[in-house]
Amino acid sequence: MEVSPLAGKPADPSILIDVSRLISAYYTGQPDPSVLAQRVAFGTSGHRGCSLDNSFDEAHILAITQAICLYRKQQSIDGPLYIGFDTHALSEPAFKSALEVLAGNGVDVMVDAANSYTPTPVISHAILSYNRGRERGVADGIVITPSHNPPKFGGFKYDPPHGGPADTHVTQWIQERANALIAEGLRGIARMPLERARTASTTHKHDYLDFYLNDLQMVVDLQAIKQSKVHIGVDPLGGASVGYWDAIGDRYGLNLEVVNHTVDPTFRFMTVDWDGQIRMDPSSPYAMARMVGLKDRFDVAFASDTNADRHGIVSHSQGLLEPNHYLSVAISYLFANRPDWSQKVAVGKTVVSSSMIDRVASHLGRRLIEVPVGFKWFVEGLVDGTVGFCGEESSGATFLRRDGTVWTTDKDGIVPNLLAAEITARTGRDPGEHYLKLTAALGTPYYERVDAPATPEQKEKLENLSPEAVTASTLAGEPITAKLTKAPGNNAPIGGLKVIANSGWFAARPSGTESIYKIYAESFKDRAHLDAILHDAQEIVNKALEVRS
Repeated sequence: MEVSPLAGKPADPSILIDVSRLISAYYTGQPDPSVLAQRVAFGTSGHRGCSLDNSFDEAHILAITQAICLYRKQQSIDGPLYIGFDTHALSEPAFKSALEVLAGNGVDVMVDAANSYTPTPVISHAILSYNRGRERGVADGIVITPSHNPPKFGGFKYDPPHGGPADTHVTQWIQERANALIAEGLRGIARMPLERARTASTTHKHDYLDFYLNDLQMVVDLQAIKQSKVHIGVDPLGGASVGYWDAIGDRYGLNLEVVNHTVDPTFRFMTVDWDGQIRMDPSSPYAMARMVGLKDRFDVAFASDTNADRHGIVSHSQGLLEPNHYLSVAISYLFANRPDWSQKVAVGKTVVSSSMIDRVASHLGRRLIEVPVGFKWFVEGLVDGTVGFCGEESSGATFLRRDGTVWTTDKDGIVPNLLAAEITARTGRDPGEHYLKLTAALGTPYYERVDAPATPEQKEKLENLSPEAVTASTLAGEPITAKLTKAPGNNAPIGGLKVIANSGWFAARPSGTESIYKIYAESFKDRAHLDAILHDAQEIVNKALEVRS
């Protein structure tokens, strides 16, 4: 990928969004259901779009929320619905629209007691806590966020009673009903004026922050962090966790300093990402440039993205850790320091995450479960406690409570960050030092993701490839040992291809939004070997697509 000359520099005023224009377009825009880009479309993280191009208007949110109400009725889900939103400009307007429809449908809604922002994992935690031991009257939730994406975007996600991302058959049902409602001019939507909705008997205040903080000690050893007096730096990146970190530090007596309390929907305080856009990605060295510059002030530091479902660890010794590196460290530490976890508890990873995780799991004598991209694949294992830790290469992760029971079934950017402080406190070494120790024992991986151009037809072919379409017998000079189009952990289609050799592998998946396919590659030899894998990967994929033409 070509890195912008603006990457890592403060955001220029010329690229800031016009918040009033964005919100005005949300209320005045009218999506055309005949235009594919303006229809409701649930990806791996819900519906996402921008009001300026009619892909995230009030009509979308009214229709999606009504469809969720219809789905709840069909499934006899009649417990409370927990709802939260982040700091993106379109999130609060979408919350207001959703509340009008939920109240109009008589749904018991749990809104934040302080009328503030709510991180994604806090919603998952609330749903699971309420549903524990219940078989009837179970809760579900809505999270309003486009995650770490640029300020112009809005996002809207439904969490069923299991507290994690909804499965495809659920989102497909909601998507189809919502698009039908838009096509019918929003007829059939039950709606209540906002002020009446706020004071309706079905609208209840819930202290999300207090409820979540009370349980944090059940998942991370906060007492050890307190006693060590390890100096912690935190940047919420202007997101929904902004009110949580000071509260965590105060309640548990941590030596914790929040370096930025600013909430501004333009996110003008960010340094821009690799492509010159503002993106609140805690795993990006460009978006995290300011935090990396502060690494010498702290024993360990970290950040969360806008909805706090991703983590970013800045070690005193190594600076910003790549997501795969920290996942490996977290797994190595947790499975050696959670004595109440069963010996049968497995490690979960996605097919495009580092094979360093495989080596760590093998070294620990733990079963590895490798699934397609998407956190929904981990939900069942987290709920029943058979997966202790699960993570993905884009810095999303969660893990079980210290007693081996479920914590969240969605990504939690808060507890992996706090775990970095626990690791530093209890071992006297920061996560960067632990990663170097792992590489000394298990080898050093070289990992990269690149993009290659692809037409819509090629993307469709790639998504439906069979292993037989790969005719190559070697990868970067080594015999190919496996050609996968289904994940070995659950036999589910990976929506692409993974090719494995002894010292390296690559995976190719089509982008859902751009005319590209993504190539993930890793070598356990050196950078030259990784480059050879990347070169061969494009040739292998291109030939496989030609075979199917």
